[in-house]
Amino acid sequence: MKKLFKNCLFIAIAIFGVIAAGCGHSGYNGQLLGVLDRPEYSLEIPYGMVYVHSGTLHVGPSDQDVNGTLVQRPRSITVQGFFMDNTEITNNEYRQFAYWVRDSIAHKLLGDDYLLDPGGEHERINWEKEIDWNLEDNKDKLADLLYTPENSYWGQKAVDPGKLNYDFVWIDWREAAKKENRQKPRNQFLKNEIINIYPDTMCWIHDYTYAYNEPLTRNYFSHPAFDNYPVVGVNWKQAKAFTIWRTRFMSDFDRLNNKMSGDDFRLPYESEWEYAARGGHDNSPYPWGGPYLRNAKGCILANFKPMRGNYLEDGGVYTVKADAYFPNDFGLYNMAGNVSEWCEDIYFENAYAFTHDLESAISYVAKDDDKNAMKRKVIRGGSWKDIGYKLQCGVREYEFQDTAKCYIGFRCIQTFLGRSISDLQK
Repeated sequence: MKKLFKNCLFIAIAIFGVIAAGCGHSGYNGQLLGVLDRPEYSLEIPYGMVYVHSGTLHVGPSDQDVNGTLVQRPRSITVQGFFMDNTEITNNEYRQFAYWVRDSIAHKLLGDDYLLDPGGEHERINWEKEIDWNLEDNKDKLADLLYTPENSYWGQKAVDPGKLNYDFVWIDWREAAKKENRQKPRNQFLKNEIINIYPDTMCWIHDYTYAYNEPLTRNYFSHPAFDNYPVVGVNWKQAKAFTIWRTRFMSDFDRLNNKMSGDDFRLPYESEWEYAARGGHDNSPYPWGGPYLRNAKGCILANFKPMRGNYLEDGGVYTVKADAYFPNDFGLYNMAGNVSEWCEDIYFENAYAFTHDLESAISYVAKDDDKNAMKRKVIRGGSWKDIGYKLQCGVREYEFQDTAKCYIGFRCIQTFLGRSISDLQK
Protein backbone atom coordinates (compact mmCIF):
# COMPACT_ATOMS: atom_id res chain seq x y z
CA MET A 1 0.00 0.00 0.00
CA LYS A 2 2.77 2.40 0.95
CA LYS A 3 4.59 1.63 -2.28
CA LEU A 4 1.41 2.22 -4.29
CA PHE A 5 0.84 5.53 -2.46
CA LYS A 6 4.39 6.69 -3.21
CA ASN A 7 4.02 5.81 -6.88
CA CYS A 8 0.71 7.70 -7.10
CA LEU A 9 2.25 10.71 -5.33
CA PHE A 10 5.21 10.67 -7.70
CA ILE A 11 2.88 10.55 -10.72
CA ALA A 12 0.78 13.40 -9.30
CA ILE A 13 3.84 15.54 -8.69
CA ALA A 14 5.19 14.75 -12.13
CA ILE A 15 1.87 15.65 -13.79
CA PHE A 16 1.59 18.87 -11.75
CA GLY A 17 5.17 19.69 -12.68
CA VAL A 18 4.28 19.44 -16.37
CA ILE A 19 1.23 21.65 -15.87
CA ALA A 20 3.27 24.18 -13.88
CA ALA A 21 5.96 24.17 -16.53
CA GLY A 22 3.32 24.83 -19.13
CA CYS A 23 2.15 27.84 -17.12
CA GLY A 24 5.64 29.28 -16.89
CA HIS A 25 6.26 28.26 -13.27
CA SER A 26 8.65 25.34 -13.65
CA GLY A 27 10.83 24.45 -10.70
CA TYR A 28 8.25 25.23 -7.99
CA ASN A 29 6.45 21.87 -7.79
CA GLY A 30 3.58 23.59 -6.07
CA GLN A 31 5.74 24.86 -3.24
CA LEU A 32 6.10 28.40 -1.88
CA LEU A 33 9.70 29.07 -2.87
CA GLY A 34 9.64 32.75 -3.65
CA VAL A 35 10.80 34.14 -7.00
CA LEU A 36 13.65 31.86 -8.08
CA ASP A 37 15.48 34.06 -10.57
CA ARG A 38 16.25 36.94 -8.19
CA PRO A 39 19.74 38.45 -8.59
CA GLU A 40 22.30 37.77 -5.92
CA TYR A 41 23.58 40.63 -3.78
CA SER A 42 26.96 40.55 -2.11
CA LEU A 43 28.10 43.17 0.36
CA GLU A 44 30.61 45.58 -1.10
CA ILE A 45 31.87 48.58 0.85
CA PRO A 46 32.13 51.52 -1.58
CA TYR A 47 35.68 52.72 -2.15
CA GLY A 48 36.78 55.36 0.34
CA MET A 49 34.00 54.60 2.80
CA VAL A 50 33.96 52.96 6.22
CA TYR A 51 31.18 51.15 8.01
CA VAL A 52 29.47 52.84 10.96
CA HIS A 53 27.51 50.22 12.88
CA SER A 54 23.97 50.67 14.18
CA GLY A 55 23.64 52.17 17.61
CA THR A 56 21.95 54.64 19.92
CA LEU A 57 22.98 58.28 20.02
CA HIS A 58 22.46 60.43 23.10
CA VAL A 59 22.18 63.95 21.74
CA GLY A 60 22.43 67.10 23.78
CA PRO A 61 25.09 69.54 24.94
CA SER A 62 28.50 67.91 25.15
CA ASP A 63 29.71 70.29 27.82
CA GLN A 64 28.36 72.96 30.16
CA ASP A 65 26.83 74.84 27.25
CA VAL A 66 24.12 77.29 28.30
CA ASN A 67 23.26 78.35 24.73
CA GLY A 68 23.34 74.77 23.46
CA THR A 69 20.61 73.65 25.85
CA LEU A 70 18.16 75.91 24.00
CA VAL A 71 18.60 74.08 20.67
CA GLN A 72 19.66 70.62 21.85
CA ARG A 73 17.12 68.94 23.99
CA PRO A 74 18.74 65.82 25.55
CA ARG A 75 17.28 62.61 24.14
CA SER A 76 18.15 59.23 22.65
CA ILE A 77 18.03 58.46 18.91
CA THR A 78 18.57 55.04 17.33
CA VAL A 79 20.58 55.04 14.10
CA GLN A 80 20.71 52.31 11.44
CA GLY A 81 24.18 51.28 10.25
CA PHE A 82 25.62 53.02 7.19
CA PHE A 83 28.71 53.53 5.10
CA MET A 84 30.33 56.96 5.26
CA ASP A 85 33.18 58.62 3.36
CA ASN A 86 36.23 58.46 5.59
CA THR A 87 37.19 61.97 4.47
CA GLU A 88 35.36 64.98 3.16
CA ILE A 89 34.88 64.92 -0.62
CA THR A 90 38.12 66.22 -2.08
CA ASN A 91 38.77 68.62 -4.95
CA ASN A 92 39.91 65.76 -7.17
CA GLU A 93 36.84 63.65 -6.39
CA TYR A 94 34.51 66.53 -7.11
CA ARG A 95 36.50 67.27 -10.27
CA GLN A 96 35.52 63.81 -11.54
CA PHE A 97 31.91 64.97 -11.28
CA ALA A 98 32.68 68.25 -13.06
CA TYR A 99 34.52 66.44 -15.85
CA TRP A 100 31.63 63.99 -16.28
CA VAL A 101 29.20 66.87 -16.70
CA ARG A 102 31.62 68.63 -19.09
CA ASP A 103 32.12 65.51 -21.20
CA SER A 104 28.41 64.64 -21.29
CA ILE A 105 27.66 68.11 -22.69
CA ALA A 106 30.55 67.80 -25.16
CA HIS A 107 29.31 64.43 -26.41
CA LYS A 108 25.88 65.91 -27.13
CA LEU A 109 27.44 68.85 -28.99
CA LEU A 110 29.55 66.52 -31.14
CA GLY A 111 26.73 64.06 -31.83
CA ASP A 112 27.07 61.22 -34.39
CA ASP A 113 29.44 58.54 -33.08
CA TYR A 114 29.57 60.26 -29.69
CA LEU A 115 25.96 59.22 -29.04
CA LEU A 116 24.10 55.92 -29.10
CA ASP A 117 20.77 56.00 -30.98
CA PRO A 118 21.28 59.70 -31.89
CA GLY A 119 17.96 61.47 -32.33
CA GLY A 120 16.08 58.36 -31.24
CA GLU A 121 13.85 57.68 -28.28
CA HIS A 122 16.71 56.10 -26.33
CA GLU A 123 19.47 58.54 -27.19
CA ARG A 124 22.33 58.31 -24.72
CA ILE A 125 26.02 59.09 -24.43
CA ASN A 126 28.55 56.75 -25.98
CA TRP A 127 31.18 56.82 -23.25
CA GLU A 128 33.38 54.44 -25.25
CA LYS A 129 34.05 57.27 -27.70
CA GLU A 130 36.69 59.54 -26.17
CA ILE A 131 36.82 63.22 -27.06
CA ASP A 132 39.85 64.69 -28.79
CA TRP A 133 39.66 68.31 -27.69
CA ASN A 134 42.47 69.33 -30.08
CA LEU A 135 40.90 67.85 -33.21
CA GLU A 136 40.14 70.66 -35.67
CA ASP A 137 36.73 69.21 -36.62
CA ASN A 138 35.72 69.24 -32.94
CA LYS A 139 36.76 72.77 -32.05
CA ASP A 140 33.89 74.54 -33.82
CA LYS A 141 31.29 72.12 -32.45
CA LEU A 142 32.60 72.57 -28.91
CA ALA A 143 32.69 76.37 -29.10
CA ASP A 144 29.41 76.67 -27.15
CA LEU A 145 31.12 75.02 -24.17
CA LEU A 146 34.13 77.36 -24.18
CA TYR A 147 34.68 80.97 -23.19
CA THR A 148 33.85 83.38 -25.99
CA PRO A 149 36.92 85.12 -27.52
CA GLU A 150 36.20 88.38 -25.68
CA ASN A 151 36.17 86.51 -22.35
CA SER A 152 39.30 84.43 -22.95
CA TYR A 153 42.42 85.11 -20.89
CA TRP A 154 45.77 85.34 -22.69
CA GLY A 155 44.08 83.84 -25.73
CA GLN A 156 43.59 80.48 -24.01
CA LYS A 157 40.65 78.30 -25.02
CA ALA A 158 39.09 77.05 -21.81
CA VAL A 159 35.78 75.57 -20.70
CA ASP A 160 33.39 78.16 -19.30
CA PRO A 161 32.38 76.92 -15.81
CA GLY A 162 29.07 78.73 -16.23
CA LYS A 163 28.16 76.17 -18.90
CA LEU A 164 28.62 73.12 -16.65
CA ASN A 165 24.95 72.54 -15.90
CA TYR A 166 23.86 69.14 -14.61
CA ASP A 167 20.41 67.97 -15.74
CA PHE A 168 19.05 65.35 -13.35
CA VAL A 169 15.89 63.81 -11.92
CA TRP A 170 15.08 62.83 -8.33
CA ILE A 171 12.01 61.40 -6.62
CA ASP A 172 10.19 63.26 -3.85
CA TRP A 173 9.40 60.20 -1.74
CA ARG A 174 7.87 62.12 1.15
CA GLU A 175 5.40 63.92 -1.08
CA ALA A 176 4.51 60.64 -2.81
CA ALA A 177 3.89 58.96 0.56
CA LYS A 178 1.11 61.37 1.56
CA LYS A 179 -2.30 59.71 1.68
CA GLU A 180 -3.90 62.22 -0.66
CA ASN A 181 -1.19 61.56 -3.27
CA ARG A 182 -1.33 57.76 -3.38
CA GLN A 183 -3.45 57.61 -6.55
CA LYS A 184 -1.52 60.25 -8.48
CA PRO A 185 0.73 59.17 -11.36
CA ARG A 186 4.41 58.69 -10.63
CA ASN A 187 5.52 61.58 -12.81
CA GLN A 188 3.91 63.98 -10.34
CA PHE A 189 6.77 63.22 -7.94
CA LEU A 190 9.67 63.14 -10.41
CA LYS A 191 11.53 66.40 -9.97
CA ASN A 192 13.73 67.60 -12.82
CA GLU A 193 16.46 70.10 -11.96
CA ILE A 194 19.24 71.80 -13.87
CA ILE A 195 21.93 73.42 -11.75
CA ASN A 196 25.44 74.67 -12.33
CA ILE A 197 27.79 72.36 -10.43
CA TYR A 198 31.10 74.23 -10.62
CA PRO A 199 32.35 75.37 -7.20
CA ASP A 200 32.24 79.07 -6.41
CA THR A 201 35.98 79.72 -6.43
CA MET A 202 35.31 83.40 -5.70
CA CYS A 203 34.19 82.47 -2.19
CA TRP A 204 37.77 82.86 -0.96
CA ILE A 205 37.53 86.57 -1.79
CA HIS A 206 33.92 87.50 -1.08
CA ASP A 207 33.86 85.72 2.31
CA TYR A 208 36.60 88.06 3.57
CA THR A 209 36.61 91.67 2.42
CA TYR A 210 39.93 92.80 3.88
CA ALA A 211 42.15 89.80 3.19
CA TYR A 212 44.36 88.70 0.29
CA ASN A 213 42.99 85.30 -0.77
CA GLU A 214 43.27 85.69 -4.55
CA PRO A 215 45.88 82.88 -4.85
CA LEU A 216 43.32 80.44 -3.42
CA THR A 217 40.64 81.67 -5.83
CA ARG A 218 42.99 81.05 -8.75
CA ASN A 219 44.37 77.70 -7.61
CA TYR A 220 42.43 75.92 -4.87
CA PHE A 221 40.11 73.88 -7.07
CA SER A 222 42.29 73.59 -10.17
CA HIS A 223 45.91 73.15 -9.02
CA PRO A 224 47.24 69.62 -8.32
CA ALA A 225 48.73 70.87 -5.05
CA PHE A 226 45.19 70.94 -3.63
CA ASP A 227 43.86 67.70 -5.16
CA ASN A 228 43.48 65.95 -1.80
CA TYR A 229 42.10 68.95 0.06
CA PRO A 230 38.36 69.13 0.80
CA VAL A 231 36.28 70.80 -1.89
CA VAL A 232 34.70 74.09 -0.77
CA GLY A 233 32.55 76.71 -2.46
CA VAL A 234 29.86 74.05 -2.98
CA ASN A 235 26.36 74.94 -1.83
CA TRP A 236 23.82 72.45 -0.46
CA LYS A 237 22.10 72.02 -3.82
CA GLN A 238 25.39 71.20 -5.55
CA ALA A 239 26.31 68.71 -2.83
CA LYS A 240 22.89 67.10 -3.26
CA ALA A 241 23.41 66.90 -7.03
CA PHE A 242 26.78 65.23 -6.46
CA THR A 243 25.16 62.44 -4.42
CA ILE A 244 22.59 61.84 -7.17
CA TRP A 245 25.32 61.72 -9.82
CA ARG A 246 27.42 59.38 -7.68
CA THR A 247 24.46 57.02 -7.31
CA ARG A 248 23.85 57.05 -11.06
CA PHE A 249 27.55 56.59 -11.85
CA MET A 250 27.81 53.48 -9.69
CA SER A 251 24.44 51.98 -10.68
CA ASP A 252 25.27 52.34 -14.39
CA PHE A 253 28.49 50.40 -13.84
CA ASP A 254 26.77 47.72 -11.76
CA ARG A 255 24.02 47.27 -14.34
CA LEU A 256 26.56 46.74 -17.13
CA ASN A 257 28.27 44.11 -14.98
CA ASN A 258 25.05 42.37 -13.90
CA LYS A 259 25.54 43.44 -10.30
CA MET A 260 22.96 44.64 -7.79
CA SER A 261 23.66 48.12 -6.41
CA GLY A 262 23.24 49.15 -2.81
CA ASP A 263 21.13 52.05 -1.60
CA ASP A 264 21.48 55.58 -2.97
CA PHE A 265 24.30 57.86 -1.88
CA ARG A 266 23.09 60.92 0.01
CA LEU A 267 24.02 63.58 2.53
CA PRO A 268 23.91 62.44 6.17
CA TYR A 269 21.11 63.50 8.47
CA GLU A 270 22.48 65.38 11.45
CA SER A 271 21.69 62.54 13.88
CA GLU A 272 23.74 60.19 11.67
CA TRP A 273 26.51 62.76 11.36
CA GLU A 274 26.73 63.30 15.12
CA TYR A 275 26.64 59.57 15.83
CA ALA A 276 29.49 59.02 13.35
CA ALA A 277 31.46 61.99 14.68
CA ARG A 278 31.44 60.69 18.24
CA GLY A 279 33.19 57.53 17.06
CA GLY A 280 31.56 55.36 19.69
CA HIS A 281 32.43 57.71 22.57
CA ASP A 282 28.97 58.41 23.91
CA ASN A 283 28.46 62.00 25.12
CA SER A 284 32.15 62.88 24.63
CA PRO A 285 32.59 66.45 23.40
CA TYR A 286 34.99 65.70 20.52
CA PRO A 287 35.49 62.89 17.96
CA TRP A 288 38.62 61.73 19.79
CA GLY A 289 36.81 61.65 23.12
CA GLY A 290 38.05 64.71 24.90
CA PRO A 291 37.82 66.71 26.97
CA TYR A 292 40.58 68.82 25.39
CA LEU A 293 41.63 70.04 21.94
CA ARG A 294 45.22 68.91 22.59
CA ASN A 295 46.64 65.53 23.45
CA ALA A 296 48.91 64.75 26.42
CA LYS A 297 51.94 66.03 24.47
CA GLY A 298 50.28 69.36 23.78
CA CYS A 299 49.66 68.63 20.07
CA ILE A 300 46.49 70.11 18.59
CA LEU A 301 44.10 67.41 17.34
CA ALA A 302 42.19 69.29 14.63
CA ASN A 303 42.36 72.19 12.18
CA PHE A 304 40.64 75.25 13.63
CA LYS A 305 41.40 78.76 14.96
CA PRO A 306 43.41 78.34 18.18
CA MET A 307 43.46 81.03 20.82
CA ARG A 308 43.01 84.55 19.41
CA GLY A 309 43.84 83.74 15.80
CA ASN A 310 47.09 81.77 15.53
CA TYR A 311 45.81 79.83 12.52
CA LEU A 312 49.18 78.19 11.86
CA GLU A 313 49.55 76.60 15.29
CA ASP A 314 47.51 73.55 14.31
CA GLY A 315 49.58 72.91 11.17
CA GLY A 316 47.49 74.67 8.53
CA VAL A 317 46.69 78.30 7.74
CA TYR A 318 43.56 77.42 5.77
CA THR A 319 42.30 73.93 5.01
CA VAL A 320 44.60 70.90 5.23
CA LYS A 321 44.52 67.56 3.42
CA ALA A 322 41.31 65.65 3.94
CA ASP A 323 43.10 62.81 5.78
CA ALA A 324 45.20 65.01 8.06
CA TYR A 325 45.28 64.35 11.83
CA PHE A 326 44.20 61.07 13.42
CA PRO A 327 40.82 59.50 12.54
CA ASN A 328 38.23 58.79 15.20
CA ASP A 329 37.48 55.23 16.29
CA PHE A 330 35.12 54.70 13.33
CA GLY A 331 38.00 55.55 10.97
CA LEU A 332 36.63 58.98 9.99
CA TYR A 333 39.00 61.90 9.43
CA ASN A 334 38.33 65.53 10.31
CA MET A 335 34.87 65.15 11.75
CA ALA A 336 35.92 68.19 13.77
CA GLY A 337 37.55 71.14 12.03
CA ASN A 338 39.04 71.56 8.54
CA VAL A 339 35.67 72.29 6.87
CA SER A 340 32.13 72.29 8.21
CA GLU A 341 29.90 69.75 6.47
CA TRP A 342 26.46 69.94 4.91
CA CYS A 343 23.75 67.70 6.34
CA GLU A 344 20.46 66.73 4.71
CA ASP A 345 18.21 68.34 7.34
CA ILE A 346 16.45 71.65 7.28
CA TYR A 347 17.47 73.59 10.40
CA PHE A 348 14.95 74.19 13.18
CA GLU A 349 16.12 75.40 16.58
CA ASN A 350 13.75 73.04 18.37
CA ALA A 351 14.11 70.06 16.00
CA TYR A 352 15.01 67.63 18.77
CA ALA A 353 11.70 68.39 20.48
CA PHE A 354 9.55 66.82 17.74
CA THR A 355 11.65 64.55 15.50
CA HIS A 356 11.29 60.77 15.81
CA ASP A 357 13.66 58.83 18.05
CA LEU A 358 14.31 56.30 15.24
CA GLU A 359 16.34 57.65 12.31
CA SER A 360 15.60 61.26 13.27
CA ALA A 361 15.36 63.36 10.09
CA ILE A 362 13.73 66.51 8.70
CA SER A 363 13.79 66.79 4.91
CA TYR A 364 12.64 69.76 2.89
CA VAL A 365 13.88 71.11 -0.43
CA ALA A 366 13.05 74.80 -0.35
CA LYS A 367 11.66 76.56 -3.40
CA ASP A 368 13.04 79.85 -4.64
CA ASP A 369 10.01 81.76 -3.35
CA ASP A 370 10.08 80.16 0.12
CA LYS A 371 10.95 82.23 3.15
CA ASN A 372 14.62 82.33 4.12
CA ALA A 373 13.88 80.37 7.30
CA MET A 374 12.91 77.41 5.11
CA LYS A 375 16.21 77.54 3.22
CA ARG A 376 18.41 76.91 6.27
CA LYS A 377 20.34 73.65 6.17
CA VAL A 378 22.27 72.09 9.04
CA ILE A 379 26.06 72.24 8.97
CA ARG A 380 28.21 70.38 11.47
CA GLY A 381 31.78 69.98 12.68
CA GLY A 382 33.28 73.46 12.66
CA SER A 383 36.00 74.56 10.27
CA TRP A 384 39.52 75.92 9.92
CA LYS A 385 38.31 79.46 10.65
CA ASP A 386 36.21 78.57 13.74
CA ILE A 387 37.06 78.69 17.42
CA GLY A 388 37.33 75.46 19.40
CA TYR A 389 33.78 75.60 20.74
CA LYS A 390 32.32 74.85 17.29
CA LEU A 391 34.36 71.66 16.97
CA GLN A 392 32.22 69.89 19.58
CA CYS A 393 30.17 67.00 18.17
CA GLY A 394 26.94 68.38 19.57
CA VAL A 395 27.13 71.96 18.28
CA ARG A 396 24.46 72.76 15.68
CA GLU A 397 24.80 75.48 13.05
CA TYR A 398 23.15 76.34 9.74
CA GLU A 399 23.75 78.02 6.40
CA PHE A 400 21.37 78.80 3.55
CA GLN A 401 21.05 76.06 0.93
CA ASP A 402 21.99 78.31 -2.01
CA THR A 403 25.07 79.75 -0.27
CA ALA A 404 28.63 78.59 -0.96
CA LYS A 405 31.39 79.26 1.55
CA CYS A 406 35.14 78.67 1.60
CA TYR A 407 34.79 76.77 4.87
CA ILE A 408 31.91 74.36 4.06
CA GLY A 409 32.32 70.99 2.34
CA PHE A 410 30.49 67.67 2.62
CA ARG A 411 30.77 63.90 2.66
CA CYS A 412 28.36 61.17 1.53
CA ILE A 413 26.79 58.22 3.26
CA GLN A 414 24.95 55.10 2.06
CA THR A 415 22.47 53.23 4.24
CA PHE A 416 23.47 49.63 4.95
CA LEU A 417 20.86 47.20 3.62
CA GLY A 418 19.86 44.41 5.96
CA ARG A 419 20.83 43.56 9.49
CA SER A 420 23.71 45.56 10.93
CA ILE A 421 27.15 44.04 10.40
CA SER A 422 27.84 44.51 14.11
CA ASP A 423 24.70 42.51 14.94
CA LEU A 424 25.81 39.70 12.65
CA GLN A 425 29.22 39.63 14.33
CA LYS A 426 27.55 39.26 17.71
